Amino acid sequence: MFHKATLVAVAFALLTAASPVVHAPGIKISLEGRSTPTRADGTFDHEKATLDRIKIQNKYQRNLRNLLANTGRLPEGWEVKEFLTIPLSLEKRAVGTEALVDEDEIEWLGLTTIGTPGQSFKIDFDTGSSDLWVPSSSCYRSACADKSKYNAVASATSSLKNGTIRIGYGEGSGVSGPIYTDTVIVAGLTATDQYFSPATTISSFFETDPTDGVMGLAYPSLSSFQGQTPFFSTLISQRKVNAGEFGFTLGSVGSELYLGGTDTSKYTGDIEYHSIDTSTGLWQASGAKCTVGSKTTNSGFNTIIDSGTTSISAPESAVNAFYVAIPGSQIWNHVEGSITYPCNLTPDVSFSWGGKTWEITRANFNLGETHQGSGRCFGALFIASDRLGLGNNTWLVGDAFMKNVYTTFSFDKNAVGFATLKV
Repeated sequence: MFHKATLVAVAFALLTAASPVVHAPGIKISLEGRSTPTRADGTFDHEKATLDRIKIQNKYQRNLRNLLANTGRLPEGWEVKEFLTIPLSLEKRAVGTEALVDEDEIEWLGLTTIGTPGQSFKIDFDTGSSDLWVPSSSCYRSACADKSKYNAVASATSSLKNGTIRIGYGEGSGVSGPIYTDTVIVAGLTATDQYFSPATTISSFFETDPTDGVMGLAYPSLSSFQGQTPFFSTLISQRKVNAGEFGFTLGSVGSELYLGGTDTSKYTGDIEYHSIDTSTGLWQASGAKCTVGSKTTNSGFNTIIDSGTTSISAPESAVNAFYVAIPGSQIWNHVEGSITYPCNLTPDVSFSWGGKTWEITRANFNLGETHQGSGRCFGALFIASDRLGLGNNTWLVGDAFMKNVYTTFSFDKNAVGFATLKV
């Protein structure tokens, strides 16, 4: 009998070995934008930041549990910990009594259809997870009230599988439901017999979230559907794409996900690729360096490139070393891991992985004032809670960085790549 890890390895080897036939040079998907935790008046939204970080921390605890279940091991230094709960002081906001966002969306959303005929959903494309779920027509909780719902009876290609699944984001942010396969289409790219969950239970955490569901774009070893492949990996194995890679352009306007290659109209020059550690199931590149001005503050660390994370987070010792280079910096809130600094000293921050230096604009690093006229601003680098379970040398690198570059995720090369955005 094969071990689970063997089955996953064999399945992924087959996936990556398949020779894709030409389906198209690549497919563009326009995405609705996401804001940072910055209000319209230029101040920092503490409650939103705390809720976002709870969601991210619990997402990674779910990833670790799935990785352990699928492969039988975790990378050195990684550790399964308890899920976080939503503080009572924020509970009202999480269930929609107060708006979760001010004016902008909080995910990178695009349209997806499931079933035959297709039922449309607004989906969050997340490189930091591997599962697909949408609300079910059998979900009667308030969190499902204003969302599109999947009706299995209305689809000629739906197939109910054995068991149920809980895609746990922790207490206050989980979804659960049966397991189905069906036809899933994104921008004309069709995956047949795709595993997903039409969730019958969705927690109040998602009630004010503009998304209907989530589509994970990481490796199969993180999937809750053990032994099955996420959507884009299914496209590769079914030979529906010309290349086993996809690219993101993220910004206030013109955001795009490009499936099956890279969109050369969005960047100039060559893409600089960096190999990833596939054993993590994530898009994790090693050997990173961070610079503030002309000073290298951190080097030799791992980076998980995650489109589902608004900011950047790192272990406390690394964050402290970074902010030493910005005079007047200080911890503002230990719970949300936030740091403030004098706004007039907003630094020039950059990352590199042994090649070109990739800068973060001052506007993308500055997340807003503590309050109007305070002169103190929040930086996009936060202290990661030890509940992430990712050890003491791994950073989560999200939108605050990705907005500054064209980012490519390549299964063909097992690498992430960066290129200079066209102005």
